[in-house]
Amino acid sequence: MDAPRDARARTALCDAVPADRRDRFETLLTVYDLATGPLDDVGDAARLVGTPELSTLKNRLEADWLAELEALPLPADLTGDTVEAMRTLAARNRLPRVYRWLANDASREELVHFLAVEGGPDSGFDDLVAVCQIGLFGSPKMEMAQNYWDEMGNGALSGVHTTLHAQMTEAIGMPRLPRSELPVEALERTALGGLLATNRWLQPEMVGALGMIELQAGPRCRLVVKGFDRVGIPRAAYPFYEVHAEVDPRHGKDWLDKVITPLVTEQPQWRARMVRGAWWRVTTNASLFDLLGEQLAVASAV
Repeated sequence: MDAPRDARARTALCDAVPADRRDRFETLLTVYDLATGPLDDVGDAARLVGTPELSTLKNRLEADWLAELEALPLPADLTGDTVEAMRTLAARNRLPRVYRWLANDASREELVHFLAVEGGPDSGFDDLVAVCQIGLFGSPKMEMAQNYWDEMGNGALSGVHTTLHAQMTEAIGMPRLPRSELPVEALERTALGGLLATNRWLQPEMVGALGMIELQAGPRCRLVVKGFDRVGIPRAAYPFYEVHAEVDPRHGKDWLDKVITPLVTEQPQWRARMVRGAWWRVTTNASLFDLLGEQLAVASAV
C-alpha cells in the first residue's frame, strides 16, 4: 500500500469525519487491524501505526465512542463488591433468546448464518489475553498465562482454538462475511477488543471485559452444541464449541478467583473500572443478540 508514503492522504486523516456509526466502526476496525492483524495482510500500511495523523483520527473516533460507553448507566446493584458484581452481571442474560432458538428451532442454514455473524464466543481471545497480562504480576499474570496456554491447545497444534475454529468453519461451510455485510452491532462488539487492546490506560476495563467473556461463553456454547445435534452438523465441527462449553466455566471461575480477587486488593482503584469493562462487554453483546432475536421474531411471523 502507498498510504504510509502519501503525505496528502495522511493529512486527510486528521479531519476525516465518519458518515455514521457503521463508518466509525469499520474505520476503527481497519485501524486496529494495522496494530493487531497479521502483518502479511496489513502490509506496509502497518507503518501508519503511531503516526500523528492516524493517532489523531483514532483518538477522535474513540473519544466519541467512549463517551457513549461511559454514559451507559451501570445498574445500581453492581456498585458494591467487585467479584459479586461480576457474578451478578454474568448471570443476567447468560442465555439470550437467540441462543435458545439456536438450540431448539433454528434450521441448519440459520444456525450457520448466526455463527458467521457471531464470529465465535471469544473471537481473538488469545491475542487479547496476551496483551492484557502486560505489566501484571503474581496470580493475575499466572492465570492469564494458563488461560492463554489453554487457547494454544496446551502445546498441541491440533487443539489450538483458532485451529479448531478453522476446522469448524470448513466442516459446516460457514461463509466469512465481509464487514460490509455485518450489522453495526456486530462491528461494535468486535471493535471493543481493539479499543481495549490498543489503549494501555484501559487495562482495568479489559480485565473486566475478558472475564465476562469467560463467565458467559460456556452455557452459550452448550446450546450451540445442542443445535449441532438437532440439525445434524458434521462431527468435525464440534470440538471448537465443545472445548469452550467444557473449559470456559472453569476459566470464568479462575478469572474471578485468581485475577479479579487479587487485583481488588492490589489495585483498589481498578475495582469499579473492571466492573465497567464487564458492563461494556455485556451491553455490546446484548445489542447484537437483541437485534438478531428481533430479526428472528419477524422471520418467524412471516
